[in-house]
Amino acid sequence: MSALQHATALQQEIRLWKEKRNAVILAHNYELPEIQDIADVLGDSLALARAAAKTDADVIVFCGVHFMAETASILNPEKTVLLPDLEAGCSLADSINVEQLKAWKAEHPGAVVVSYVNTSAEVKAESDYCCTSSNAVNVVRAIPEDREILFLPDMFLGSYVQRVTGRQNMHIWLGECHVHAGITPTDVNNVTRAHPRAELLIHPECGCSTSSMYMLAEGLLPQDKTHLLSTGGMLDYAKTSSSDTFIVATETGILHQMEKANPEKRFVAANPHAICPFMKKITLHNVLAALQEMKNVIDVPSEIRARAKTPIDRMVAIG
Repeated sequence: MSALQHATALQQEIRLWKEKRNAVILAHNYELPEIQDIADVLGDSLALARAAAKTDADVIVFCGVHFMAETASILNPEKTVLLPDLEAGCSLADSINVEQLKAWKAEHPGAVVVSYVNTSAEVKAESDYCCTSSNAVNVVRAIPEDREILFLPDMFLGSYVQRVTGRQNMHIWLGECHVHAGITPTDVNNVTRAHPRAELLIHPECGCSTSSMYMLAEGLLPQDKTHLLSTGGMLDYAKTSSSDTFIVATETGILHQMEKANPEKRFVAANPHAICPFMKKITLHNVLAALQEMKNVIDVPSEIRARAKTPIDRMVAIG
């Protein structure tokens, strides 16, 4: 049996077990192509949180990383949430813990805490709002301008939001996603020189995002061809744009969907080595095992869930 035939057989078996369990499979845009292809819902963190909040399935199989499965569990305490590999973590979420956040809050009493969704349930429970890259600007704009803001943990997304909103009373935690931080200004410069007619799509978490905003302001990047977008925003833009070539500055997993939805267009990774090892821990084998054995259940303690749900609800509600 070829590798393709084996993958197809596993996908068919997963679909059978999904029906038996009345399960729904949610998958992030950075997952392996064969995982994306079996998803009932495929999207960025915000889209998946909204899907988790609405599903009527008994079981949620979350093909993503740990904090995402936690978010689904917080929104659905009566449902069973499975994470196919418990080692699917997140370097960005690990860049701040609840003790560090409590100490930071003590230094800024009365400040509003905005936590990127890439955080643990414990950190969310100490927050006022959660956000994703697609709605971070709108979340900050929803907070009265005279209120001090603590934004965590991603410094690149925080810098982007601060520049767009003009908020001077916003403090930014110095955390980063090691994969996105590895997409550098040099990468962007090199690939834009090689593809001068291409449109440039940049995720706000990227290590090149702050420099790209500066270069945009200085006219060093074309205003009409440079776009800072969430992964969901990238997918939508690529479908509607008349351009035929795009440089994509984010984790390379998204290229599968982009190419699938736009076979006539070309997509070039700003850094082809921008691969998240945690996202790639989810495989067809461990998705099937999770469904068959109902293992790797994500269960958030009730006292943390109750406190974390409010900032998550606010995130889901704000467009």
